[in-house]
Amino acid sequence: MPRHRIFATAFAKVYPMYVQKAERKNRTKEEVDQVIRWLTGYDQAGLQRQIAQEKDLETFFAEAPAMNPNSSLIKGVVCGVRVEEVDDPLMQKIRYLDKLVDELAKGRKMEKILRQQD
Repeated sequence: MPRHRIFATAFAKVYPMYVQKAERKNRTKEEVDQVIRWLTGYDQAGLQRQIAQEKDLETFFAEAPAMNPNSSLIKGVVCGVRVEEVDDPLMQKIRYLDKLVDELAKGRKMEKILRQQD
């Protein structure tokens, strides 16, 4: 199966789109960063390094310090796809991030976006 071209896309290319989407809905870059850090385990310096070094999405997720164990609680549809049903593990991580930014832009409260085990 051919690799999806999104995997080779620089995280630095999609990151500004996430920020713009959030800012259009009166959310902040800081909130976008918080969501990304929650999902991937990067600290702010590590996140900035990934952007500055223009790592592709595959590398960005491969080098993530620790995917949040609660990321499996992310459910729902993004781009017409149920995130919990995505087979490819890398594509699923990308969709998780899309979904979190989506929820941020839709005005969900941060404590709801950053899933916690009950």
